[in-house]
Amino acid sequence: MNWNSARVRALGLLTVGAVVALTGCGSSSSGSASTSSSGSAAAAGGAKKNITIGFAQVGSESGWRTANTTSIKAALTKDAGFTLKFADAQQKPENQIQAIRSFIAQKVDVIAFSPVVTTGWDSVLEEAKAANIPVILTDRAVDVKDKTLYKTFIGSDFIEEGKRVGEFVSTTYGTKPINVVELEGTTGSAPAIDRKKGFSDAIASNPNIKVVASQTGNFTRSEGKQTMEGLLQSQKQIDVLFAHNDDMALGAIEAIEAAGKKPGVDIKIVSIDGVKDGMTALSTGKINYIVECNPLLGPDLATLAKKVVNGESVDARIVTHDDAFDQAGATKALPDRKY
Repeated sequence: MNWNSARVRALGLLTVGAVVALTGCGSSSSGSASTSSSGSAAAAGGAKKNITIGFAQVGSESGWRTANTTSIKAALTKDAGFTLKFADAQQKPENQIQAIRSFIAQKVDVIAFSPVVTTGWDSVLEEAKAANIPVILTDRAVDVKDKTLYKTFIGSDFIEEGKRVGEFVSTTYGTKPINVVELEGTTGSAPAIDRKKGFSDAIASNPNIKVVASQTGNFTRSEGKQTMEGLLQSQKQIDVLFAHNDDMALGAIEAIEAAGKKPGVDIKIVSIDGVKDGMTALSTGKINYIVECNPLLGPDLATLAKKVVNGESVDARIVTHDDAFDQAGATKALPDRKY
């Protein structure tokens, strides 16, 4: 796969200049905000003041999230016209709410966040609206009564991702009776809810497919391994594992190998994300199929932030482009993989 095919095409979003290479996820205790790049007041010659943006990240639970954080920090730089205040919520919604309230108190120009879970955001988003601070959702959606509490939501279609995995399982393995186990993402999160629904809808008409167990692995490699260890003990026969993300699939591979079974052969594995470690496992046959979820949202978030601060109209929903890979596709894509 050529990386350019995974770029978001919607809205004719502009490429943000001066991308800075960064690694890893930034963090701060209890979701408190920290300044990641410094802005400046209007310079001589009438230059505009940088846009101050507060970003509340879910955490650093996976390789996907690391790539997402790196993309955001690289795009929202001083040279690109931003002052970034970054908060790591450590997968706790209460930390994220605290960070957003901190951004409101600091009177930032725009707030962006990827919500840990879908519910519980009405009050804090009403506070942001009352303060006339526009809000952008990235990666994950929220369930609020008033849809005007945020300006736009950019990210993948999680239901479609689950559907694509389910269709692959149905057509590739569902020609005979099979037992499927499911490693779900964080309970209550949009990707966990939607990927499960998409998968369930896609296999519903195939009587050969039976989901014998579905448990959370919280989107982490360690919990994916631990949960899979329990499933291998509790289930007499597992033919296919559907993991809601690559990190849980990679953890499950460790458990499967420790149990003396061959991942990708004795137990077929399908996953969502397309991070480099997952794609590497796919290229070697330990994973059988991956639907991509593009994490590199930073440049497009920068463009959207400038638009909403300037009062320009933006679409309420922007869906990113995602590919899907089998073993041959992963092998071809890996040399140019950006995450």
